[in-house]
Amino acid sequence: MILEMKVPSPGESITEVEIAEWLVSDGDYVEKDQAIAEVDSDKATLELPAEESGVITLKAEEGDAVAVGEVVCLIDTEAAKPEGTAVKKDTTAVEPPKKVVEKVETPEKKETYASGTASPAAKKILAEKEISPATVSGTGRDGRITKEDAIKAVPSMGTPTGGSRGEARTKLSMLRRKVAERLVSAKNETAMLTTFNEVDMSPIFELRKQHKENFKGKHGVSLGFMSFFTKAVVRALKLYPAVNSMIDGKEMITYDFCDISIAVSGPKGLMVPVIRNAENLTFRGVEAEVKRLAIRAREGEITVDEMTGGTFTITNGGVFGSMLSTPIINPPQSAILGMHNIVERPIAKDGAVVIAPIMYVALSYDHRIIDGKESVGFLVAIKEALENPTELLMDNDISKALEL
Repeated sequence: MILEMKVPSPGESITEVEIAEWLVSDGDYVEKDQAIAEVDSDKATLELPAEESGVITLKAEEGDAVAVGEVVCLIDTEAAKPEGTAVKKDTTAVEPPKKVVEKVETPEKKETYASGTASPAAKKILAEKEISPATVSGTGRDGRITKEDAIKAVPSMGTPTGGSRGEARTKLSMLRRKVAERLVSAKNETAMLTTFNEVDMSPIFELRKQHKENFKGKHGVSLGFMSFFTKAVVRALKLYPAVNSMIDGKEMITYDFCDISIAVSGPKGLMVPVIRNAENLTFRGVEAEVKRLAIRAREGEITVDEMTGGTFTITNGGVFGSMLSTPIINPPQSAILGMHNIVERPIAKDGAVVIAPIMYVALSYDHRIIDGKESVGFLVAIKEALENPTELLMDNDISKALEL
């Protein structure tokens, strides 16, 4: 029996996928539920499992865009399983007989102007620049290299003078193309503006120094910065609900829940999984969810549902060393918070100059529904919470907040 394997629907609104990579070869014997291909949709990369065991015949090539429901391979379920390794086509090439090339003696060349002889003036110029006359084409009589030829042969600023100048052309994945479209759309269709502030991370450094070992020992996850930032964002969204809103035609939708998207760099590009109802999570809950989603994204196991939705996004360019940036809004959301690297800088504190770990933070927002007062107030609220986490994020009870 020949089974036709069709492309399953990865999710709503997805009508086609792209064959990113075949994990098997034409003619291989595959087992049921074995991953036979990776397919890219415009939202995620997914594995395609074999529906039955048998010998596979591929009907699409890597890079092909195939519609949902289209046949991509055939499986002969009646084919016997070969002993040992999977069946593969014999690709042993027969070595062609070597050609015998006779050595032909060539007469000795006599040096002429065409073989590199130059005028005295040209020789001087070429010698100064350490250029061999043999590499210069002469335009004088019988190929003589003139002074003008030598001048032209001397490289000027910006003129390539050797080294590799190759290039490689690779097709963008469907996911990468969709991300590009969304980013351009966000720039073109929103009134995007960015406001900045700085945060003294000393209080969080002190909290982590005192409690990170106990926290990890009890909960099995690290006490990182993301839980503090997520809790600070949730607090600020409650104070400024317009930032937790979206435009839908002529209406503004404001949410009473906080689904926080976190930007993760995966093997196939940027992915943005969502922490659902972050307002109900503890520090431990946030850290556990961040770890789970990040691992799934980096291992290519993230699903479309896990990246759908989100009311606000946090992106951390600081892990790559970014000092400052203007993050692009993740549509249809209306705002995104950019975290950056932490650097010890001199700041004024209580009338004295001290050295403190400082992070610059940026809030990009859609000015169509978020006013300057709200955007600045929102970022200031985040700064206040991060600089006074014990009172504003932990209700003055560290042990209870960290569940120690």
